[in-house]
Amino acid sequence: MIVGTGIDFVTISRMAHWIDDPPLCQRYFHPKEFEQALSRGSGASRSLAARFAAKEAFVKALGTGFKGIQLKDIWVENEGSGRPRLFVTGTAQKAMDSSGATHIHVSLGHEGDFALAQVILEGREHG
Repeated sequence: MIVGTGIDFVTISRMAHWIDDPPLCQRYFHPKEFEQALSRGSGASRSLAARFAAKEAFVKALGTGFKGIQLKDIWVENEGSGRPRLFVTGTAQKAMDSSGATHIHVSLGHEGDFALAQVILEGREHG
């Protein structure tokens, strides 16, 4: 059963200056997520933009916005195949548990100066 859906886009150029501001990135990105983005070299801004969009899409799928949720408690890692996976912990896990969601589906994309993310939260059927 679908519990919620969310979609968001972020301009990649907005993220370009964030890479040079470690305290800002530590506030918004999980350490693993930031490290993986930096490993993409010139594609780091694209990667960060897509990950930030995923955070926004996640809270939209919850229907709560960021109220009470720390951004670094939501992060994206790519599997060896490149497939993105969205993980939550702490404040984000608590919000997800409250929503009844048990599984997260995420899709990321890039085009021009935009990065896009869609999140679908799935839960168990009631009854």
